[in-house]
Amino acid sequence: MTKSTYLKSTPIFLAFLVMGFGDVSGPLTSQLQSDFALNNFQAGLVTFMAFIMFGLLSVPMGLYQDRKGRKQVLMLGLLAALIGMILPMIGKYESFILILGGLLFLGTGATLLQVAGNPIMRDVSPEGKYSRNLSFGQFVKAIGSLSGSLIPLLAARYWGLDWKILFPIYGGVMLLVVVILLMTKIEEHVEKEKPATMKSCFGLLKNPYVLLMVLGIFLYVGSEVSMSAKLPNFLEAKFDYDIKEKGLFGTLFFFISLMTGRFLGGVILNWLSPKKFLVITSILAIAGIAGLFIASSQVMAFVFIFIIGLGFANIFPLIFSMTVDALPERSNEISGLMVTAIIGGAFVPILFGVVADLYGLMAGFIIPALCMTYILYIAFRTSKA
Repeated sequence: MTKSTYLKSTPIFLAFLVMGFGDVSGPLTSQLQSDFALNNFQAGLVTFMAFIMFGLLSVPMGLYQDRKGRKQVLMLGLLAALIGMILPMIGKYESFILILGGLLFLGTGATLLQVAGNPIMRDVSPEGKYSRNLSFGQFVKAIGSLSGSLIPLLAARYWGLDWKILFPIYGGVMLLVVVILLMTKIEEHVEKEKPATMKSCFGLLKNPYVLLMVLGIFLYVGSEVSMSAKLPNFLEAKFDYDIKEKGLFGTLFFFISLMTGRFLGGVILNWLSPKKFLVITSILAIAGIAGLFIASSQVMAFVFIFIIGLGFANIFPLIFSMTVDALPERSNEISGLMVTAIIGGAFVPILFGVVADLYGLMAGFIIPALCMTYILYIAFRTSKA
């Protein structure tokens, strides 16, 4: 890569880092639940606000991007996320409504960054290096995701601070990325193929196979968000972990296992077909969740959390790639539907919260277990097709 290419790609990698900040709603849920004395349903609103815009904006912003360009959408996403960081600080972190509003803007920013980030990486990548740069971008995004639980843990242990430190840190990084992006000239490739439309995207849901797979993404993302949000509560309830100082280790360990699983998945898929791998990884996820119910020690609990992460790690890319492979000529429409289905992160945690409030926290984990059972169903169905 030349010096010029490095300069163009740097702000895009930083945008992927900010994209990962959008996952903060998971670890933030347990912290806000403790500080504001929220029930499980109210806590579910935290993730709802962070993910609802994926369902509302993904396809429309993709169409807008076709006309106005990727860099503009990327910039709008960064500015929306920055507003999301400022709102809670205006209320001095004492207004739950302003915090929810901040998460809504952060989710809006993450949606726009997701829509623009993947294709604009191609514009700044040398010939033949797009896949490599995109993989590294996902790794950078994972660092942003990890920071949501790691920074509060370090802040509590060494500086006597808590989750509030995330907002000025994230806001400062976002402002820096905005300035760098403004100073970077990006030449966007003009696509010659026919762009996707609202009608072509949602019309594809008439295909039973596509509908099954999109629903799989919806349930998977909802399950992942539920696990990252509720594992601190699990450690608090079962092993008396202080949710401020130690509870976030559950979320941190979960994200570390996700990163590990994604790395291993890239190796395993060299010799195992995606269809068979989806069956194996779905069974692993279900086994891990079941293990939470029988874990009698902290060591066992963390082993099962790690197994859950390994099982969850490759479900999204497997379902995505299998669907595109089945209908490669409709890849634009499939991409729009899959990103829209991330809205599952808004609704499944709400359902988890309702069940947990009615029947107890552990009963709530039945919801992601059922979601993974559906993933196993479509895994067996596609493996036999």
